[in-house]
Amino acid sequence: MKKVISGIGLLAFFVLFLAFSAKAQNEFPSQIWHKGNVYDTDGQGFSGLLKYDLDNNLIQVKGDVIQTLTAANVSFFEIYDEVYGGIRKFYSLPYAINGDYETPVFFEVLTEGNEIALLCREYIATDARNLNTMGGMGMNPFFGPQTMMGYRLAFNYYFFKNGRIERYSQKKRDLFEMLPGYKDEISLFMRKNRLEHDKRGDLLRITAYYNELDSN
Repeated sequence: MKKVISGIGLLAFFVLFLAFSAKAQNEFPSQIWHKGNVYDTDGQGFSGLLKYDLDNNLIQVKGDVIQTLTAANVSFFEIYDEVYGGIRKFYSLPYAINGDYETPVFFEVLTEGNEIALLCREYIATDARNLNTMGGMGMNPFFGPQTMMGYRLAFNYYFFKNGRIERYSQKKRDLFEMLPGYKDEISLFMRKNRLEHDKRGDLLRITAYYNELDSN
């Protein structure tokens, strides 16, 4: 009898563990709490669990209480993404999302060099192709599409160059305008490594390669 009870207890624990794991995997990164650090505009830093909202340029910090901070109050924050792995860094930078009026906006920095940095802002988009599917996530969001119940994680990309933030159209011809001077070298690098002009991980590699070329 004790063995049966013990077996049931282990089974219940296993089911709960699977349910917790599935819940973590079935949420987008902006929907969960991450361990991280925040630095305000005065340079003061503090740590806690962080949840970010790029649509509204807000972050929440969970300590003894939950604090809500805006991009106007924060200069930089970083999180450790335990689901997908790695440290992700976000800066508050002046940018006009709508119209000509610049306000502090959170951008994730993917890679940076002496002249050019690649930035991005993620968002959750409707994916009509997956509206009728019942599967969970698909692929790592850093290197390919991530889908969940008819939604997918998408990105807008930006290049910080010449002291300005320029939005990238995700058209291949515009990539060479954003990264001028090395079209032949970049084209060869993309072909050899089978890189796409509109994927997060590929863009990161392309920009890092450009910065290496530009530093020589």
